[in-house]
Amino acid sequence: MTTVRKINKISKSKPTIEGAGVHLKRAFGFDQVPLLDPFLLLDDFHSQNPDEYIKGFPWHPHRGIETITYVLKGDVEHGDSMGNKGTISSGDVQWMTAGSGIIHQEMPKGEKDGQMWWFQLWANLPASLKMMEPRYRDVLKKDIPEVTMDDGATIKIICGNVGGRQGPVEDIVIDPQYLDITVPARSTFRHKTKTGHTAFAYVIGGSGYFDPDNGSLTGPENLIIFEDGEQVTVSTEDAPVRFLLISGKPLGEPVAWYGPIVMNTQEELRTAFDEYRQGTFIKHR
Repeated sequence: MTTVRKINKISKSKPTIEGAGVHLKRAFGFDQVPLLDPFLLLDDFHSQNPDEYIKGFPWHPHRGIETITYVLKGDVEHGDSMGNKGTISSGDVQWMTAGSGIIHQEMPKGEKDGQMWWFQLWANLPASLKMMEPRYRDVLKKDIPEVTMDDGATIKIICGNVGGRQGPVEDIVIDPQYLDITVPARSTFRHKTKTGHTAFAYVIGGSGYFDPDNGSLTGPENLIIFEDGEQVTVSTEDAPVRFLLISGKPLGEPVAWYGPIVMNTQEELRTAFDEYRQGTFIKHR
């Protein structure tokens, strides 16, 4: 018999300001470590007012993590210490492995009507890969497979495998699955998950039931953290629901985290910031 994942916790994303004055909703962050291991943070940037995002995230460092940027509306211009630069546009994804260290900037540009909507997820790196060479995986919207299931649900596969279709981001140590799922009204969606993996959903539209035994209808900006199990089950009433479903293998390692740098010990953290101040932070160019 398949074990359906129960809801461990439901919480609402919280308004905060980061960067040079960017207004966002934080689904989870520092306070949830290690509950969502290997994931560290999920931010929801959603605004129609350019004053709330246009100043963006000027040059800043990262070490020891991966940052995954998924844009729904608008553009995010980026540049880094390795000389890379470009634009992440609507429907695109950038999977950046900071590794030993990178200094970059992200500057959001909204659509003509001011709409800007994107997500950034931080995933931890194990101690053995903290100091690996930085890399980018830029994925265009056209290269993200979308499948329609027998129950009518549609799934955009950013990372992972669904029904034999593989997402474009592969060979990540935490074995993640990152899906953008829409379940139509008056239907039930079932999706297999790996036991032992952390799994959570973040609702971005509509509402649904995320636990067959829990009568709570869950809507936008809600984070659902699941208990362990083999399957996630989501059902809807008169409206569809759209959500991100993300899972990955926990690292089970200590976390030393301050700002944009995440290491395993406080000593490693101090070293990283000392190197940043001394100009020796970048190991690869």
